[in-house]
Amino acid sequence: MAAMDLIGKQAALDQRLRELGSLIVAYSGGVDSAYLAWAAHRVLGERMLAALADSASLARSHYRDAVAFAQEQDIPLLVLETKELEDEAYAKNEADRCFHCKDELFTVLEAERARRNMAAVAYGLNLDDGRDFRPGQQAAAQHRVVAPLADAELTKTDIRALAQEAGLRVWDKPASACLSSRIEYGRRVTTEALRQVEDAEEALRALGLRRFRVRHHGSVARVEIAEEEMARALDAAFFRKMAAAVRGAGFPYVAVDCDGYRSGSMNELLPAEMLGGSARRS
Repeated sequence: MAAMDLIGKQAALDQRLRELGSLIVAYSGGVDSAYLAWAAHRVLGERMLAALADSASLARSHYRDAVAFAQEQDIPLLVLETKELEDEAYAKNEADRCFHCKDELFTVLEAERARRNMAAVAYGLNLDDGRDFRPGQQAAAQHRVVAPLADAELTKTDIRALAQEAGLRVWDKPASACLSSRIEYGRRVTTEALRQVEDAEEALRALGLRRFRVRHHGSVARVEIAEEEMARALDAAFFRKMAAAVRGAGFPYVAVDCDGYRSGSMNELLPAEMLGGSARRS
């Protein structure tokens, strides 16, 4: 990406934020929402608010890091409790689970927006996000949530580059989808299952892995490891440490996925017509 192109996109983002005037940013601490919150605060000052939804599906390490980043950047932060696990449509974990999560989130944020008399609710959608199956985008459309990053035609690579240029430590932060995304479709989302995944991932992180996922398939944990870390992970001694760490989280069996880490791998078994429909909606 040429520097001038990035400058132009940054200017378009700033202009879009000025047009909005005031907004609440749906904030998770990932690079997209963190950069959007930072940019909005830089342009709008106290006329913006970052809102972090805290629930059982948010890993505690991600919660702490999201709060810490907002504090480091003096970004106004509101922590709201959401209770998506109490929604049967969410807990039964069908392919539209993410829609029900985002539907609750945006309902809560819309009420907060109205109470504070702000102009809009925004979220960190970027130009690349329409390429995957993301039912949450449908919820955003129904609630008229705005997407300033996508409006400015910013891709994930653009956002990382701009965040690095701004000196934001999150610029190379690995993707951090919610814990529920690790549980295979059709398997009920429970607090126990979420804690199993969280404990297993924290244990692997403590061993030094950085880009990976632990996928919950009942008694089996399927571990996806990024290609650049695979050689180290498959060392015999390290392999045994990984297995012990994941079993310690409550999984009787541990399997390593030969295809490695890839975002949204649970969607690979969904019907093609479902994936195509999502792309058209977004």
